[in-house]
Amino acid sequence: MFFETAKLAWRAISRNMLRSFLTVLGVVIGVAAVIAMVTVGNGTTAKVQQELSRLGTNTLFVRPGQWGPGRASTEAKRFTDKDIVAIRNQVNGLRAVAPVNRGTATAIAGGRNHSTSVIGTNNDYLIAQDWEIGLGRNFLAAEERGQAACVIGETVRRELFGTANPVGQNIRVSNIACPVIGVLAVKGQSGMGDDQDDTIIMPLKLHQRRIGGTTTISSIILSAQDGVSTAKVQSDVESLLRERRRIAIGREDDFSVNDMTQMAAAMTGTTVLLTGLLGAVAAVSLLVGGIGIMNIMLVSVTERTREIGIRLAIGALENQVLTQFLVEAVMLSIFGGVTGIIAGLALAYGVVSFLGVPFVASPTIILLAFAFSAAIGMIFGYFPARRAAQLNPIEALRHE
Repeated sequence: MFFETAKLAWRAISRNMLRSFLTVLGVVIGVAAVIAMVTVGNGTTAKVQQELSRLGTNTLFVRPGQWGPGRASTEAKRFTDKDIVAIRNQVNGLRAVAPVNRGTATAIAGGRNHSTSVIGTNNDYLIAQDWEIGLGRNFLAAEERGQAACVIGETVRRELFGTANPVGQNIRVSNIACPVIGVLAVKGQSGMGDDQDDTIIMPLKLHQRRIGGTTTISSIILSAQDGVSTAKVQSDVESLLRERRRIAIGREDDFSVNDMTQMAAAMTGTTVLLTGLLGAVAAVSLLVGGIGIMNIMLVSVTERTREIGIRLAIGALENQVLTQFLVEAVMLSIFGGVTGIIAGLALAYGVVSFLGVPFVASPTIILLAFAFSAAIGMIFGYFPARRAAQLNPIEALRHE
C-alpha cells in the first residue's frame, strides 16, 4: 500500500520537475546553510583549541595596564629586571619566567634583506612557548648578559639563506652584527593567521640597548610546573606585583595577569556560541522552504481538483487522499534535505580548506537537519493534504 502511494506521489512530482526543484530549493538552502555553518564553526573551534594547546594550558601572560574599552594600558609603567628576579624568587611552582620585548627590524645577510619581528628575551621563552631549537643551540649565560647572538625562525632562514645552514653565519639586525647560533623548529601560522616562524630572537639585554633603547620590559610570560594550579600562581603574582608597584588596597591593578586556561575557555565558548547563533539563523531558511512547499502543494491541490474528485467518487477514502498528498510533501522535503546535506558538506569542505581549519562534520547536526527537513514536509504539507481530502466529490468533478 505504501509503495503504491509513494509511486503515485513520485508520478505527481515528476510531472513538473522544474517546479518541484524550485519548491524544495528553500529546504536545500536551509539544510546546506545549517550544515556548512556548524561544520565550519566546529572546525574553527578545533583550530582555536589546537593553537591554544600549543601555548600550553599552564601559561600566564603578564602585561602592564588593564586591557579593555576605556582602559589606558599604555599609561601604566612597564616592568623591570627587578620584577623578573622577584617573581622568579618569590613565586612558587614556576617552570619558566620569560621577560619579553618586541620590535621590528630589517635583517640583512649577504645581498638579501627581510623585515621581521625581533624578540628580546631569555632561554625561558622557548620553554614557556613550548618551542624547540631545530638547528644549533640556545643562548649561553654570557649571551643572556648582552653578548650578540640570534636564533632565527624558519621563514627568516629561508628569506636570508635559502636552503643553506645559517648556523655560524652573521646577519645584521638593524645596526647589530649578530651571529646566528640556532634555527627554531617550524611552528607555522598562529590562530590569528600570523607567521610564527617569521621572527628573530635575541638576548633581552641586547634588544634593550640596541633596538628598544630602554631598560624596561613590556611583558612577561610565565609557565607553571606540571600539577601546579595556575590560579594559585596567578594570585601569587598579582599579590607580589601589587606590593612592588605600591597599589593601595581598593585601587585597581595597573597590570593584568591572564591565565591561558581561562583564555582558552573564553575563546572556545565564544566560537561555540557564534556557531550556534549562525546555525540558528540559517535554520530560519528551513521555515521559508516549508512555506514554499505548502504554497506549491496548495497550487497542486487546485490543479488536481478533478482528479481528486474522481478518486473520491470511485471509493477512495479521505485518509487515502490525505496520505497521498502528505507523502508527496514529505518526499519533496526529503529530497531537499538529502541534496542540502550533500551541498552543505561540499560547501563546508571548500570553506575549511580555504581557511586552513579542520573539517569537523557533526553527525548529530546532519541527522537533525535531515529529520527537520522531513518534519517540515509533514507539517507544511498537512494543510494542503487535509484540504484535498475534504473536497466534496460532486463539486470536485464539476471543477474545470
